[in-house]
Amino acid sequence: MSLLSTLREDLAAAKGRDPAARSDFENALVYSGLHAIWSHRLAHAMWERPALRGPARVLAQATRLVTGIEIHPGATIGRRFFIDHGMGVVIGETAEIGDDVLIYHGVTLGGRSMSKTKRHPTIGDRVTIGAGAKVLGPIVIGDDSAVGANAVVTRDVPADAIATGIPASVRHRSGKQHEDLVDPTSYVDPAMYI
Repeated sequence: MSLLSTLREDLAAAKGRDPAARSDFENALVYSGLHAIWSHRLAHAMWERPALRGPARVLAQATRLVTGIEIHPGATIGRRFFIDHGMGVVIGETAEIGDDVLIYHGVTLGGRSMSKTKRHPTIGDRVTIGAGAKVLGPIVIGDDSAVGANAVVTRDVPADAIATGIPASVRHRSGKQHEDLVDPTSYVDPAMYI
Protein backbone atom coordinates (compact mmCIF):
# COMPACT_ATOMS: atom_id res chain seq x y z
CA MET A 1 0.00 0.00 0.00
CA SER A 2 1.37 3.43 -0.92
CA LEU A 3 2.03 6.16 1.61
CA LEU A 4 -0.66 8.34 0.04
CA SER A 5 -3.24 5.54 0.34
CA THR A 6 -2.29 5.04 3.99
CA LEU A 7 -2.68 8.77 4.69
CA ARG A 8 -6.11 8.74 3.04
CA GLU A 9 -7.16 5.77 5.19
CA ASP A 10 -6.03 7.63 8.31
CA LEU A 11 -8.10 10.66 7.25
CA ALA A 12 -11.14 8.44 6.64
CA ALA A 13 -10.66 6.84 10.07
CA ALA A 14 -10.68 10.28 11.70
CA LYS A 15 -13.85 11.27 9.88
CA GLY A 16 -15.55 7.96 10.65
CA ARG A 17 -14.62 7.92 14.33
CA ASP A 18 -15.11 11.55 15.35
CA PRO A 19 -18.52 13.19 14.97
CA ALA A 20 -16.88 16.63 15.10
CA ALA A 21 -14.67 15.85 12.09
CA ARG A 22 -15.55 17.87 9.03
CA SER A 23 -13.59 18.02 5.80
CA ASP A 24 -10.42 16.08 5.09
CA PHE A 25 -8.63 19.38 4.49
CA GLU A 26 -9.59 20.77 7.90
CA ASN A 27 -8.85 17.48 9.64
CA ALA A 28 -5.40 17.31 8.04
CA LEU A 29 -4.66 20.79 9.35
CA VAL A 30 -5.97 20.58 12.92
CA TYR A 31 -5.96 16.98 14.19
CA SER A 32 -2.86 16.42 16.32
CA GLY A 33 -3.58 12.69 16.37
CA LEU A 34 -3.28 12.59 12.59
CA HIS A 35 -0.09 14.64 12.69
CA ALA A 36 1.40 12.24 15.23
CA ILE A 37 0.52 9.07 13.32
CA TRP A 38 1.72 10.49 10.01
CA SER A 39 5.00 11.52 11.59
CA HIS A 40 5.26 8.10 13.22
CA ARG A 41 4.77 6.32 9.90
CA LEU A 42 7.78 8.22 8.53
CA ALA A 43 9.84 7.74 11.72
CA HIS A 44 9.04 4.01 11.74
CA ALA A 45 10.20 3.64 8.12
CA MET A 46 13.43 5.37 9.14
CA TRP A 47 13.74 3.15 12.25
CA GLU A 48 13.71 0.07 10.03
CA ARG A 49 17.05 1.27 8.59
CA PRO A 50 19.70 1.06 11.35
CA ALA A 51 21.63 4.05 9.97
CA LEU A 52 18.53 6.25 10.37
CA ARG A 53 17.56 5.31 13.93
CA GLY A 54 19.05 8.47 15.41
CA PRO A 55 17.16 10.80 13.05
CA ALA A 56 14.01 8.71 13.62
CA ARG A 57 14.25 9.38 17.38
CA VAL A 58 14.78 13.09 16.72
CA LEU A 59 11.67 13.19 14.49
CA ALA A 60 9.64 11.35 17.15
CA GLN A 61 10.71 13.83 19.84
CA ALA A 62 9.97 16.83 17.62
CA THR A 63 6.51 15.37 17.02
CA ARG A 64 6.02 14.95 20.77
CA LEU A 65 6.90 18.60 21.32
CA VAL A 66 4.39 19.73 18.68
CA THR A 67 1.51 17.32 19.38
CA GLY A 68 1.90 16.16 22.99
CA ILE A 69 1.80 12.57 21.69
CA GLU A 70 4.85 10.35 22.20
CA ILE A 71 5.19 7.35 19.89
CA HIS A 72 8.51 5.52 19.84
CA PRO A 73 9.62 4.98 16.22
CA GLY A 74 10.07 1.26 16.92
CA ALA A 75 6.35 0.78 17.66
CA THR A 76 4.40 -1.06 14.95
CA ILE A 77 1.03 0.50 14.12
CA GLY A 78 -1.59 -0.91 11.74
CA ARG A 79 -3.94 0.72 9.29
CA ARG A 80 -6.71 3.21 10.03
CA PHE A 81 -5.34 4.04 13.48
CA PHE A 82 -6.92 7.06 15.17
CA ILE A 83 -5.94 9.00 18.28
CA ASP A 84 -8.79 11.25 19.43
CA HIS A 85 -7.85 14.21 21.66
CA GLY A 86 -4.32 12.82 21.79
CA MET A 87 -2.61 14.90 24.46
CA GLY A 88 -0.58 12.72 26.79
CA VAL A 89 -0.62 9.52 24.72
CA VAL A 90 2.53 7.39 25.13
CA ILE A 91 3.26 4.33 22.96
CA GLY A 92 6.41 2.36 23.76
CA GLU A 93 9.09 0.89 21.51
CA THR A 94 7.90 -2.72 21.32
CA ALA A 95 4.17 -1.95 21.22
CA GLU A 96 2.25 -3.54 18.36
CA ILE A 97 -1.13 -2.12 17.33
CA GLY A 98 -3.53 -3.79 14.90
CA ASP A 99 -5.88 -2.27 12.34
CA ASP A 100 -8.87 -0.01 13.09
CA VAL A 101 -7.76 0.84 16.62
CA LEU A 102 -9.07 3.94 18.42
CA ILE A 103 -7.37 5.42 21.48
CA TYR A 104 -8.21 8.51 23.50
CA HIS A 105 -6.10 11.06 25.37
CA GLY A 106 -3.86 10.08 28.22
CA VAL A 107 -3.47 6.44 27.13
CA THR A 108 -0.17 4.70 27.90
CA LEU A 109 0.94 1.54 26.13
CA GLY A 110 3.95 1.05 28.38
CA GLY A 111 6.42 -1.45 29.69
CA ARG A 112 6.88 -2.94 33.13
CA SER A 113 10.55 -3.85 32.88
CA MET A 114 13.87 -2.61 31.55
CA SER A 115 14.54 -5.78 29.55
CA LYS A 116 15.66 -5.46 25.94
CA THR A 117 12.96 -7.89 24.80
CA LYS A 118 9.26 -7.45 24.05
CA ARG A 119 8.05 -5.34 26.99
CA HIS A 120 5.05 -3.40 25.64
CA PRO A 121 1.49 -4.53 24.81
CA THR A 122 0.13 -6.03 21.62
CA ILE A 123 -3.24 -4.54 20.70
CA GLY A 124 -5.51 -6.53 18.37
CA ASP A 125 -7.75 -5.27 15.57
CA ARG A 126 -10.83 -3.10 16.20
CA VAL A 127 -9.89 -2.27 19.80
CA THR A 128 -10.96 0.90 21.61
CA ILE A 129 -8.92 2.18 24.56
CA GLY A 130 -10.58 4.82 26.74
CA ALA A 131 -9.09 8.05 28.08
CA GLY A 132 -6.40 7.68 30.71
CA ALA A 133 -6.11 3.90 30.41
CA LYS A 134 -2.74 2.30 31.15
CA VAL A 135 -1.98 -0.95 29.33
CA LEU A 136 1.31 -2.22 30.72
CA GLY A 137 3.71 -5.02 29.92
CA PRO A 138 4.00 -7.61 27.15
CA ILE A 139 0.31 -8.50 27.29
CA VAL A 140 -2.24 -9.02 24.51
CA ILE A 141 -5.51 -7.14 24.13
CA GLY A 142 -7.62 -9.37 21.86
CA ASP A 143 -9.51 -8.34 18.73
CA ASP A 144 -12.82 -6.49 19.14
CA SER A 145 -12.12 -5.65 22.78
CA ALA A 146 -12.40 -2.40 24.72
CA VAL A 147 -10.45 -0.97 27.63
CA GLY A 148 -12.41 1.43 29.82
CA ALA A 149 -11.32 4.94 30.77
CA ASN A 150 -8.62 5.02 33.47
CA ALA A 151 -8.35 1.22 33.59
CA VAL A 152 -4.98 -0.27 34.51
CA VAL A 153 -4.47 -3.46 32.51
CA THR A 154 -1.54 -5.76 33.34
CA ARG A 155 -2.95 -9.11 32.14
CA ASP A 156 -4.13 -10.42 28.79
CA VAL A 157 -7.64 -9.46 27.68
CA PRO A 158 -9.32 -12.06 25.44
CA ALA A 159 -11.00 -11.18 22.17
CA ASP A 160 -14.47 -9.67 22.39
CA ALA A 161 -14.10 -8.50 26.00
CA ILE A 162 -14.19 -5.33 28.08
CA ALA A 163 -11.54 -4.48 30.69
CA THR A 164 -12.40 -1.87 33.35
CA GLY A 165 -11.14 -0.79 36.75
CA ILE A 166 -7.91 -0.70 38.74
CA PRO A 167 -6.65 -3.36 38.47
CA ALA A 168 -8.73 -4.17 35.41
CA SER A 169 -11.33 -6.89 35.59
CA VAL A 170 -12.46 -8.51 32.36
CA ARG A 171 -15.90 -9.53 31.13
CA HIS A 172 -17.20 -10.58 27.74
CA ARG A 173 -19.17 -8.09 25.66
CA SER A 174 -22.86 -8.47 25.03
CA GLY A 175 -24.39 -7.81 21.60
CA LYS A 176 -25.41 -4.22 22.36
CA GLN A 177 -21.92 -3.38 23.55
CA HIS A 178 -20.65 -3.76 19.98
CA GLU A 179 -22.73 -0.82 18.79
CA ASP A 180 -21.12 2.63 18.59
CA LEU A 181 -22.21 4.91 21.42
CA VAL A 182 -22.63 7.73 18.92
CA ASP A 183 -23.41 7.21 15.26
CA PRO A 184 -21.17 9.85 13.62
CA THR A 185 -23.52 10.06 10.63
CA SER A 186 -26.47 11.12 12.80
CA TYR A 187 -24.64 13.57 15.04
CA VAL A 188 -25.06 17.27 14.30
CA ASP A 189 -22.36 19.46 15.79
CA PRO A 190 -23.91 22.89 16.45
CA ALA A 191 -20.50 24.51 16.00
CA MET A 192 -20.52 23.63 12.32
CA TYR A 193 -23.07 26.40 11.76
CA ILE A 194 -20.87 29.10 13.29
